[in-house]
Amino acid sequence: MKKIVLTGGGTAGHVTPNIALLPELKKLGYDVYYIGSKDGIEKKLISDFNIPYYGVATGKLRRYIDIKNISDPFRVIKGYGEARKILKEIKPDVVFSKGGFVSVPVVRAASSLKIPCIIHESDMTPGLANKICIPVAKKVCCNFPETVNNLPKDKAELTGSPIRAELLSGDKEAALKLCGFDAGTPVIMVIGGSSGSACINKVVRDALPKLLPDFQIVHICGNEKIDNLLLNKKGYAQFEYLKGDLKDVLAMADIVISRAGANAICELLALKKPNLLIPLSAKASRGDQILNANSFEAQGYSLVLDEDDLDVTTLVDKVYELYCNRMKYTEAMSNSTQVNAISKIIALIEEQVNN
Repeated sequence: MKKIVLTGGGTAGHVTPNIALLPELKKLGYDVYYIGSKDGIEKKLISDFNIPYYGVATGKLRRYIDIKNISDPFRVIKGYGEARKILKEIKPDVVFSKGGFVSVPVVRAASSLKIPCIIHESDMTPGLANKICIPVAKKVCCNFPETVNNLPKDKAELTGSPIRAELLSGDKEAALKLCGFDAGTPVIMVIGGSSGSACINKVVRDALPKLLPDFQIVHICGNEKIDNLLLNKKGYAQFEYLKGDLKDVLAMADIVISRAGANAICELLALKKPNLLIPLSAKASRGDQILNANSFEAQGYSLVLDEDDLDVTTLVDKVYELYCNRMKYTEAMSNSTQVNAISKIIALIEEQVNN
């Protein structure tokens, strides 16, 4: 029996691509195990799939000054020891890592045991965790053509991001019923990342008087970010978070307003949804979303609005521009080669197992 260990965590984006691989791995007869942090989001997300889960100590890797920078390296060292013990017990044929700081002790421990590792970098430029893992990886999968130039030539593989098959089977009618919308009016879907975006939420709500005459809006606004004053607003539906219904809402949406997290935009690409990206400002991040958005814009997949320029006027103008030119974006996405990520990654996994 073939065995694989999946790892990755810290955010949902470091877990859901691993989940997308599960059906094909199981179809090919793999025993699948997961190593994550002891109490991170990955533990909760993986619990639905009846996969053995192992938690290890983790420490966040930071580029900025923080008192935890003193203690966290020791947690990483502890996690390395724990991961090494677990890997010795499981004896996997291969490790696949989706990144995040939890992956560092796992990948480095696997390498020390001569277990081949394949890692996936979602963003345009590798994050710090993957930078530490790349030297010992056999292959490095990525989402963007530009990323290939930032990786070792003998390791780089442009695969795109694994997309959960369920997202491709949404029911538009079910979503219309869920939101209380009619079938004759176009729908804008707004999503600001897994925890929502306060600035996007505010501007979207301020723009409702200008948008609702022509559109219906479904707004996934984040935990505790529902506006109770707008609960009964005709043509406007709010949700903190969507899980099983997400595929239906995506099927219903004519256009999407989104942050520019790599996995989110790869899902929009796979679904060929015309989209307006509002990347997280460089003031609040390392700027990876800006690079992601600029790449998608250059490839003709997305329209981009910088957060620093975001206000009611610019949002409304961009929405109408996107909607009026939506077929152009759909056509560009239809011609993309960044598809079939699951089959490409599975082939790389099989190659390592069979070597």
